[in-house]
Amino acid sequence: MLKYHVIIEQDEDGVLVARVPDLPGCATEGKNRQELLKNVREAIQAYLEALKGHGDPVPIETVQVVV
Repeated sequence: MLKYHVIIEQDEDGVLVARVPDLPGCATEGKNRQELLKNVREAIQAYLEALKGHGDPVPIETVQVVV
């Protein structure tokens, strides 16, 4: 199982928006946190499946290092 950082922001209309920095263009939105997390999991899965389908490498998981 891979883990990716997800950045969550709220837009001017109150909609939650998530983007995955390690997967360029992978973003989604939701009305609430529960819906957003469901949508971002689906978006990541679809993104990774598309990479595999095209024979492109799948980015490895991101880790945080505190200094």
